[in-house]
Amino acid sequence: MNREITKNTAQEKRVEAIIKDVTADFEARREARRSLERGWQLNMNFVSGNQYCDISAAGELEEETAAYYWQSRRCFNHIAPTLDTRIARLAKVRPSLEVCAFSDADDDMKTARLCSNILKAVSSRIDLDGIIDRATLWSETCGTAFYKIVWNYEDGKVIGTDDTGHSVREGDVNVVALSPFEIYPDSLTAEGMDDVNSLIHAKAVPVAQIKERFGVEVEGRTITDFPFVPFSAASGWRRPIDGAAQPALEDAVILMERYIRPNGEHPNGRLEIVAADKLLYEGDLPYRNGDRGERVLPFVRQTCIALAGAFFGTSVVDRMIPLQRAYNAVRNRKHEFLNRLSMGVIAVEDGSVDAEDLAEDGLYPGKVLVYRRGSEKPGFLESGTLPSEFEKEEERLSSEFILVSGMSEISRNSANPTHVTSATGLQLLIDQDVNRMHMSVESMERAVRETGKQILHLYKQFAGNKRIMRMTGTGGYAELFEFSRSDISADDVQFVSGYERTAEQRKEDILYLLSLGLLRDENGNFSDDTRNRVLEALGYGSFDNARDISHLHIRKAERENILLASTDVEADAYDDHALHTTEHVRALLSGGEEDAARREHIIRHLASHQKFGGEK
Repeated sequence: MNREITKNTAQEKRVEAIIKDVTADFEARREARRSLERGWQLNMNFVSGNQYCDISAAGELEEETAAYYWQSRRCFNHIAPTLDTRIARLAKVRPSLEVCAFSDADDDMKTARLCSNILKAVSSRIDLDGIIDRATLWSETCGTAFYKIVWNYEDGKVIGTDDTGHSVREGDVNVVALSPFEIYPDSLTAEGMDDVNSLIHAKAVPVAQIKERFGVEVEGRTITDFPFVPFSAASGWRRPIDGAAQPALEDAVILMERYIRPNGEHPNGRLEIVAADKLLYEGDLPYRNGDRGERVLPFVRQTCIALAGAFFGTSVVDRMIPLQRAYNAVRNRKHEFLNRLSMGVIAVEDGSVDAEDLAEDGLYPGKVLVYRRGSEKPGFLESGTLPSEFEKEEERLSSEFILVSGMSEISRNSANPTHVTSATGLQLLIDQDVNRMHMSVESMERAVRETGKQILHLYKQFAGNKRIMRMTGTGGYAELFEFSRSDISADDVQFVSGYERTAEQRKEDILYLLSLGLLRDENGNFSDDTRNRVLEALGYGSFDNARDISHLHIRKAERENILLASTDVEADAYDDHALHTTEHVRALLSGGEEDAARREHIIRHLASHQKFGGEK
């Protein structure tokens, strides 16, 4: 009994030590990057239009007061439309998640097609485009965003029930876009995820979610700290200042997940989850999501502009804030000067008129102005004309906006200040904008592809021995594929280097290839297969399919190739033997020399096609 009590006491002390260590580690990391958080908040305020605020000497965000009550403090926001243009431009050059085969071997082709279709199915299910858009918005605003790739055991199809009667699901991949406010690395000088040894993901969650996920009841509280509380739609991104009512999250706790890379003490890494002074989970890193099956952190970083010797990147908003302040000042002073020209500044002798009445009503048309006899008659002071320096400074600042943001007038305002009229010249100007954004494009490309790799690694680990998924087959037809985790070669995938193209761009490419005659055969004609694919790409696939069934023969031949890997298949009399022979010979030539049984099956099948062809 005493031994059990001693053991329980030691376990409790160990748990308390873990809780204290995780909590202290989180607070230290939070304090170390507090200045970065204030900079991100300042960026968010400027994007939303709250541009009369700054970071004080104490490191807090505060509102700037006007020097005089009459000063104009309007915002002429150039940051928000520039950010919208950059995000729209980045959406046009998003990399495609397609896997290419390393060789023409049939196994490599099958694996590449399987991996590509898995990624397409997952992208459609979780709306990966929307997740990338959300992450890009954070990276363009604050400089950095993150993707978290996890396996959700509560997702997927129901495959049975447990002892308590709850449904058991097959599980599936989930990808979440995270803001930089939720990520706390062990080193702010790490230049990438590979340089981070441990990372804390902290966020505010309702206590009901803790109960549902971990089965532990915790006591909630009201959380008002900015990084953990989302703003309402009414307040946007603006931070309440000067004691204003702050948004709050009721009955919630801060959930801290500390991920530690594999090391000498923990060969499989470590995951510790703490909330409300309770240890919710401790154990090895759950995912074999790295190359060659090692366990790595399930996070991917995306930056707008990477900084040397810094984990968090910077954004164009940081660079545009000084220009925005100067531009607001010029425009407001300009409007004040115009107000003086239009309304005038009246000079009156002391005691000659009712000054309060004149200050309240001014000199409106038809006003009867009574002044004291013998005194100087009131009149307007000469204000002069608007100095040309206002216009020159405004133009200089507008040019600097283009220089700093990397967005020219042709992209941001659909204007053509260079007076280029040729289509080629205009396209070159647009391409120059993409080149200026190369760092952002390259970071997004790496992040999306690393996310795709981790998705495949998780399927390799958790897909099981039998899984059915709806995928896109040859020619764009929906097909159901059955596969197991052994069919996925997550370590040998090679992503296609390219970007998603719009339907209009693909049509233009096809028409250009047709004009060059590159799609014709040696006789200068179009094959049935080529004609079908061209019409399908142009949106007229159903029109051609009503007159031609060659695509059906090709699909039948592809299904036969799969069966011929294990058994003999006889040709049918109604087959288009020429099309079938072409597909079978392609499979025969792409197969490896070691697969002798499959070669024999295909050769015997080709002989049956030749028999029918000879009888005709």
